[in-house]
Amino acid sequence: MNPYVLTMLLSSLGLGTTLTFASSHWLLAWMGLEINTLAIAPLMTQHHHPRAVEAATKYFLTQATAAAMILFASTTNAWMTGEWCINDLSNPIANTMFMTALALKIGLAPMHFWMPEVLQGLDLLTGLILSTWQKLAPFALIIQTMQNIDPLLLTLLGILSTLVGGWGGLNQTQLRKILAYSSIAHMGWMIIVIQYAPQLTLIALGTYIIMTSAAFLTLKMSLATKINTLTTTWSKSPVLASTTALILLSLGGLPPLTGFMPKLMILQELTKQDLPLIATTMALAALISLYFYLRLCYAMTLTISPNMINSTTPWRIQTTQTSLPLALFIMAALGLLPMTPTILMLAT
Repeated sequence: MNPYVLTMLLSSLGLGTTLTFASSHWLLAWMGLEINTLAIAPLMTQHHHPRAVEAATKYFLTQATAAAMILFASTTNAWMTGEWCINDLSNPIANTMFMTALALKIGLAPMHFWMPEVLQGLDLLTGLILSTWQKLAPFALIIQTMQNIDPLLLTLLGILSTLVGGWGGLNQTQLRKILAYSSIAHMGWMIIVIQYAPQLTLIALGTYIIMTSAAFLTLKMSLATKINTLTTTWSKSPVLASTTALILLSLGGLPPLTGFMPKLMILQELTKQDLPLIATTMALAALISLYFYLRLCYAMTLTISPNMINSTTPWRIQTTQTSLPLALFIMAALGLLPMTPTILMLAT
C-alpha cells in the first residue's frame, strides 16, 4: 500500500478514536465510530484476495448495523428526554438498545458471530488493529454510560461471552479464529466487572491489548496461521517458540504471568460484591479457554519435528518486522505481575 495512503488511514483511525474519547455529544461520538469503521475497511482489503474482501464486507455490514442502532438509540433518548449528552442516557429502551449495539461493535456474545469470520480473512497486522485499537472507542462509551445500563444485561453478556469464547475455540485449527474467540472471552471478563469497578475494566483492557499484541507479533514473526505450522517453530527458532508458548499461557491467565493479574483482581472484586456463583462460573469458563491455549503450547513445544504435516517448512525465519515493539510487548506480557500493587494504587 502507498505509504501516504497508509499514513492517512492510520491517522483517521487515531482521529476516530480520539473524537469518541473527547466527545460529550452523541452525534460526535457516533461520528468517531464511523470514521474508525471507514478507515479500517481499506486496510482490510489491501491484500486483493476474495477472503479479505469478504471479511471487509462482513465487518462493514455489522458495524453499519451497530452504528445505525446507536444513532436510533440516541435519537430516541433525545426525543424522550430532550438531552443529547452521553451521560444522560436515562430512557431504558434507548440504553438497552445502545448497549446491544456496542456489544455488536466489540463482538460480545451472542452478537459475536462476525468476529472469528472477519479475523480469519485478514492478515495478522490488520487483525491486531481490529482486536485491540477498535475496542477502545466502544469501551469509552460503555464506561461513560454504564450507570444507566441494566446490571442484569451486563452480567449476562459477560458470562455468555466468557463461556462462548471458551467453547468456540476448542475445536479450531486456525490461529486467527482461536485469537478471535480468545478476544470474545476477554471482553466478557471486562464487561462483568464494569458495573462494580470500572478501573479494573481498564486494567483488564490494557493487559489484554499488551498480551494480544505480543501474540499477533510473535505469530507474524514465525509466519504461522495454523496449528500445523506451529509444530515446525521449535526447530527453526527455539527462543521464539518458548516465548510464544509463555504468551499464550499469559493469555490463559496462568501465574506468574501478566494475564493472571486482571483475572485475580476481577474474581476478588466479584467475591467482594457477594457474587460467589458468578465468580466461580467465570473461573471455570477461564479453564475452558486455558485448554486451547495449552493445546497450542503442546503442538508448539512438545511435538517432535519433522512430523507428518502438509504445510511447507521454511528453513529459517525471514522477516522484515522490527523486533523492538515485539520485545517490549513480550516483556510486558510476561513480567507485569509483580507490578500489581502499583497498578492497583494508580487505578484507585
